Amino acid sequence: MAKFTRIEVAQKMKETGMIPVFFHKDLDVCKQVLKATYDGGARVFEFVNRGDFAHEVFGELIKWAATETPEMILGIGSVVDAPTTALYIQLGANFVVSPIMNPEMAKVCNRRKIAWSPGCGSLSEISQAEELGCEVVKIFPGQQVGGPDFVKAVKGPFPWSSIMPTGGVKPERENLTEWFNAGVHCVGMGSQLMIKDADGNFDLEAIKNKTKEALTIIAELRG
Repeated sequence: MAKFTRIEVAQKMKETGMIPVFFHKDLDVCKQVLKATYDGGARVFEFVNRGDFAHEVFGELIKWAATETPEMILGIGSVVDAPTTALYIQLGANFVVSPIMNPEMAKVCNRRKIAWSPGCGSLSEISQAEELGCEVVKIFPGQQVGGPDFVKAVKGPFPWSSIMPTGGVKPERENLTEWFNAGVHCVGMGSQLMIKDADGNFDLEAIKNKTKEALTIIAELRG
């Protein structure tokens, strides 16, 4: 069962402004990366449903996180159908993110009052998602659908929309400035945040510092 309500999820997404997005088949690696982002200040984390037995890794990770990173709101991403949505909700996912807009997923999430962020690429999809109860809409792939200019254009007729781009977001001041000036609710950040060392291993200290740096920039941009 989810530990955080969908209202708490939406508020914390906005409060922190950045959500690390990550998958690895090794549970220990997931724990280390989750803890590194947590120590860097992240409080919302999207584990990606990608790869064999991803749900088993998530099930163990969320139990571990409840004790080791108690303030972290852990959710699931890259879910595209209702049955998989139900599976992850049963495992304790606090929110569900999708690269597509699937109304059947909305029904499952709304029945359990779980935050749902579908991937949208047009005003029509955004409007439909909100009609189905979505609070924070994901635009994906963020850069390819139009980047910050797309967000700015959407916010004209839809000033009430809360938008989270994923794809094309970088932990750099110039890039973050463009997104937040356009009016995003928060941003999702994957590979750009997950720094590796010369041997190809995840550099946990660098990930922690980069997370902290990005969150500091976002806080400054919001004034």
